[in-house]
Amino acid sequence: MQNSIVQWLEKTAARFQDKIAFVDEKGSYTWAQVRQKALSIASNIEKVVPGRKKPVAVYMEKSADMVITFLGIAYSGNIYTAVAPDMPPSRVEKILDVLQPSIFISTRELCGKVGSGKDIVFSGEVLCFEDITGDDVSDPNAKRYADSTLDTDLLYVLFTSGSTGTPKGVAINHRSVIDYIDWVVEEFSVTENDSFGNQAPFHFDNSVLDIYSSLKTGAELHIIPEQMYHQAPQLLQYLVDNRISTIFWVPSALSQTARSKAFETVDLTRTLKRVLFAGEVMPTKLLNTWRSHIPNATYANLYGPTEITVDCTYYIVDREFSDEEPLPIGGPMRNTEVLVLDEQNRLVTEPDQVGELCVRGSSLAAGYYNNPEKTDEAFVQNPLQTAYEEKIYRTGDLVKYNDRHELIYMSRKDFQVKHLGHRIELGEIETAVSSLDGIGACCCLYNHRKSLIVLFVEGQFTRAEINEKLAELLPRYMLPSKVVCLDSLPLNANGKIDRVKLKQDYIS
Repeated sequence: MQNSIVQWLEKTAARFQDKIAFVDEKGSYTWAQVRQKALSIASNIEKVVPGRKKPVAVYMEKSADMVITFLGIAYSGNIYTAVAPDMPPSRVEKILDVLQPSIFISTRELCGKVGSGKDIVFSGEVLCFEDITGDDVSDPNAKRYADSTLDTDLLYVLFTSGSTGTPKGVAINHRSVIDYIDWVVEEFSVTENDSFGNQAPFHFDNSVLDIYSSLKTGAELHIIPEQMYHQAPQLLQYLVDNRISTIFWVPSALSQTARSKAFETVDLTRTLKRVLFAGEVMPTKLLNTWRSHIPNATYANLYGPTEITVDCTYYIVDREFSDEEPLPIGGPMRNTEVLVLDEQNRLVTEPDQVGELCVRGSSLAAGYYNNPEKTDEAFVQNPLQTAYEEKIYRTGDLVKYNDRHELIYMSRKDFQVKHLGHRIELGEIETAVSSLDGIGACCCLYNHRKSLIVLFVEGQFTRAEINEKLAELLPRYMLPSKVVCLDSLPLNANGKIDRVKLKQDYIS
């Protein structure tokens, strides 16, 4: 029985010692080098702070070195948290207040910013990556490191936004990641011959699929330079040049590429085999653009919040969809059960009845790190099970079944508004707007103070122009009250549309 993700590294490094593992702008590492450097990090952590199950903050630019640091922390039996240098200092401070890490690991370039009286105030041990990854280190404790972790021990804590302004640290154990990656590799037939093109920041849970699918199989992991996502032709050419077979990107990144003319100059049909996406609603019209240019690839809509280890449902796009149709989020992954509960906690099974999606299974997080109150609010007893303790996670997402018994995402519970006496899902408006010709990215918010539906779109349109087209798709009470046209919608650090900034800037 596998109990730790580092057992994958042991097996993969033994099978593919000299095969390229991770590639970034600076160069590449083989699997043997990845293992050696990770073991060196583990050995140095143990010397500085003996013991296990302690949080370690990783403050580095997105790179292969950062992934190796994660693995070194896992080898040591401790817990990693990614802290990006471009995070606002106030957010980093709040994360550290919650996490209380024992060690900070950074690069020589950034180490000077961490410590007492520095940009990142920290009184513990600060280790520089370059100083703890000597090539001549051979640790005899590798097997002990790999075998002594329990599968219920935490692997990482990723921080998401909190409604009170304090980030919530989602605590995920080894077993949850092992089960998820085992499913990914089996479902999508991933092998050592594949190459992943990583888009997700390493403090965003989508990156877990890229990192650990590579670790399990020996597939190459290419960390695509961030600036590429603003240069669609170069981005697609990068995929061709590096023989990228699999991408798992947020829809905003896919949509930006689809709106460009890059497909007319770069042929991906011989390279790209899998296009996976999650994190927000994928506009069907723009997915159809991808499908028309790369028709033989497998397309999959994955769904799930960080609290259930990346994803809990999926839908393989196996039929044609019109531009205005919403894509299903499908059904549950292996070893996962999804429950759709109405406001009286009754199970919803009939088509077109809206309820909250709840999840149970090995994918559930251990809770919010150092935050029992928020944990108890979200991870609750299954109301359908009264004989023994059985936790479910209440996602706060509203869904319904279609006639094929596929789940359709509607919106967040807090995206559901009461307008003109009608209950409205803002996500339904966004789906309709996305299907219109000439529309780029879009986002719909509600001004509760003025009772207005506010639509944000990329491009130049009048409200009358948009509503005339939307009137064929939506009832009149769902038409936007106000349209704000922007050259581009702001994106947050995870590449999603930044709804918080739009609300702050335009809805006061």
